[in-house]
Amino acid sequence: MPYDKVPTELNRAKAEQGRANAEDRRDVADRARDSAEEHRAAAESARAQAEQLRIFAEEARALREQYREELELVRHERETLRHAAEDTRQAAEEARHATIAALAATAESLSTSLAQMQFLEDARSTLRQFKPKKGDVQ
Repeated sequence: MPYDKVPTELNRAKAEQGRANAEDRRDVADRARDSAEEHRAAAESARAQAEQLRIFAEEARALREQYREELELVRHERETLRHAAEDTRQAAEEARHATIAALAATAESLSTSLAQMQFLEDARSTLRQFKPKKGDVQ
Protein backbone atom coordinates (compact mmCIF):
# COMPACT_ATOMS: atom_id res chain seq x y z
CA MET A 1 0.00 0.00 0.00
CA PRO A 2 2.83 2.37 0.30
CA TYR A 3 2.68 2.59 -3.45
CA ASP A 4 -0.95 3.63 -3.27
CA LYS A 5 -0.10 6.61 -1.09
CA VAL A 6 2.61 7.99 -3.34
CA PRO A 7 0.41 8.60 -6.34
CA THR A 8 -2.32 10.07 -4.14
CA GLU A 9 0.20 12.31 -2.45
CA LEU A 10 1.65 13.15 -5.85
CA ASN A 11 -1.82 13.85 -7.17
CA ARG A 12 -2.56 16.02 -4.15
CA ALA A 13 0.68 17.96 -4.65
CA LYS A 14 -0.05 18.39 -8.36
CA ALA A 15 -3.60 19.49 -7.56
CA GLU A 16 -2.27 21.94 -4.98
CA GLN A 17 0.24 23.24 -7.55
CA GLY A 18 -2.58 23.50 -10.11
CA ARG A 19 -4.72 25.42 -7.62
CA ALA A 20 -1.81 27.75 -6.87
CA ASN A 21 -1.21 28.27 -10.59
CA ALA A 22 -4.93 28.84 -11.13
CA GLU A 23 -4.98 31.33 -8.25
CA ASP A 24 -1.95 33.14 -9.75
CA ARG A 25 -3.65 33.19 -13.13
CA ARG A 26 -6.87 34.41 -11.52
CA ASP A 27 -4.90 37.22 -9.83
CA VAL A 28 -3.26 38.10 -13.16
CA ALA A 29 -6.65 37.98 -14.88
CA ASP A 30 -8.20 40.13 -12.12
CA ARG A 31 -5.41 42.70 -12.49
CA ALA A 32 -5.83 42.62 -16.27
CA ARG A 33 -9.62 43.00 -15.83
CA ASP A 34 -9.09 45.89 -13.38
CA SER A 35 -6.62 47.47 -15.79
CA ALA A 36 -9.05 46.99 -18.67
CA GLU A 37 -11.82 48.54 -16.55
CA GLU A 38 -9.57 51.49 -15.74
CA HIS A 39 -8.77 51.87 -19.43
CA ARG A 40 -12.47 51.64 -20.27
CA ALA A 41 -13.27 54.28 -17.61
CA ALA A 42 -10.43 56.50 -18.91
CA ALA A 43 -11.66 56.03 -22.48
CA GLU A 44 -15.22 56.89 -21.41
CA SER A 45 -13.93 59.97 -19.60
CA ALA A 46 -11.90 60.98 -22.67
CA ARG A 47 -14.98 60.44 -24.85
CA ALA A 48 -17.07 62.62 -22.51
CA GLN A 49 -14.35 65.31 -22.55
CA ALA A 50 -14.14 65.10 -26.34
CA GLU A 51 -17.92 65.51 -26.56
CA GLN A 52 -17.74 68.51 -24.22
CA LEU A 53 -14.95 70.00 -26.35
CA ARG A 54 -17.06 69.39 -29.46
CA ILE A 55 -19.96 71.24 -27.82
CA PHE A 56 -17.64 74.11 -26.83
CA ALA A 57 -16.21 74.22 -30.34
CA GLU A 58 -19.73 74.37 -31.80
CA GLU A 59 -20.68 77.18 -29.41
CA ALA A 60 -17.46 79.02 -30.29
CA ARG A 61 -18.23 78.58 -34.01
CA ALA A 62 -21.75 79.95 -33.48
CA LEU A 63 -20.38 82.94 -31.52
CA ARG A 64 -17.71 83.54 -34.15
CA GLU A 65 -20.39 83.51 -36.85
CA GLN A 66 -22.56 85.88 -34.81
CA TYR A 67 -19.64 88.28 -34.26
CA ARG A 68 -18.72 88.04 -37.94
CA GLU A 69 -22.28 89.03 -38.89
CA GLU A 70 -22.24 91.90 -36.38
CA LEU A 71 -18.86 93.03 -37.68
CA GLU A 72 -20.22 92.92 -41.22
CA LEU A 73 -23.16 95.09 -40.12
CA VAL A 74 -20.74 97.56 -38.53
CA ARG A 75 -18.72 97.62 -41.75
CA HIS A 76 -21.86 98.33 -43.75
CA GLU A 77 -22.84 101.09 -41.33
CA ARG A 78 -19.35 102.61 -41.57
CA GLU A 79 -19.54 102.45 -45.35
CA THR A 80 -22.96 104.12 -45.27
CA LEU A 81 -21.60 106.81 -42.94
CA ARG A 82 -18.59 107.27 -45.20
CA HIS A 83 -20.91 107.77 -48.19
CA ALA A 84 -23.05 110.19 -46.17
CA ALA A 85 -19.93 112.11 -45.10
CA GLU A 86 -18.78 112.27 -48.73
CA ASP A 87 -22.23 113.50 -49.83
CA THR A 88 -22.15 116.08 -47.03
CA ARG A 89 -18.67 117.18 -48.04
CA GLN A 90 -19.78 117.58 -51.65
CA ALA A 91 -22.89 119.51 -50.55
CA ALA A 92 -20.71 121.77 -48.37
CA GLU A 93 -18.35 122.31 -51.30
CA GLU A 94 -21.28 123.20 -53.56
CA ALA A 95 -22.66 125.53 -50.87
CA ARG A 96 -19.22 127.18 -50.56
CA HIS A 97 -19.11 127.71 -54.32
CA ALA A 98 -22.66 129.06 -54.24
CA THR A 99 -21.73 131.40 -51.38
CA ILE A 100 -18.66 132.62 -53.28
CA ALA A 101 -20.81 133.16 -56.37
CA ALA A 102 -23.44 135.01 -54.32
CA LEU A 103 -20.75 137.19 -52.74
CA ALA A 104 -19.25 137.90 -56.15
CA ALA A 105 -22.71 138.81 -57.51
CA THR A 106 -23.34 141.03 -54.48
CA ALA A 107 -19.96 142.72 -54.93
CA GLU A 108 -20.70 143.21 -58.64
CA SER A 109 -24.13 144.62 -57.80
CA LEU A 110 -22.65 146.95 -55.19
CA SER A 111 -19.96 148.04 -57.63
CA THR A 112 -22.60 148.73 -60.27
CA SER A 113 -24.75 150.62 -57.76
CA LEU A 114 -21.74 152.67 -56.69
CA ALA A 115 -20.89 153.46 -60.31
CA GLN A 116 -24.50 154.51 -60.92
CA MET A 117 -24.50 156.69 -57.82
CA GLN A 118 -21.22 158.29 -58.88
CA PHE A 119 -22.64 158.86 -62.38
CA LEU A 120 -25.77 160.45 -60.92
CA GLU A 121 -23.70 162.58 -58.56
CA ASP A 122 -21.53 163.73 -61.48
CA ALA A 123 -24.68 164.46 -63.51
CA ARG A 124 -26.15 166.53 -60.66
CA SER A 125 -22.91 168.38 -60.32
CA THR A 126 -22.89 169.11 -64.05
CA LEU A 127 -26.50 170.26 -63.95
CA ARG A 128 -25.76 172.56 -61.06
CA GLN A 129 -23.03 174.17 -63.10
CA PHE A 130 -25.44 174.98 -65.93
CA LYS A 131 -28.32 176.02 -63.79
CA PRO A 132 -28.49 179.78 -63.25
CA LYS A 133 -28.15 181.00 -59.76
CA LYS A 134 -30.76 183.28 -58.27
CA GLY A 135 -28.45 186.16 -57.96
CA ASP A 136 -27.29 185.97 -61.60
CA VAL A 137 -28.77 188.25 -64.18
CA GLN A 138 -29.67 187.05 -67.52
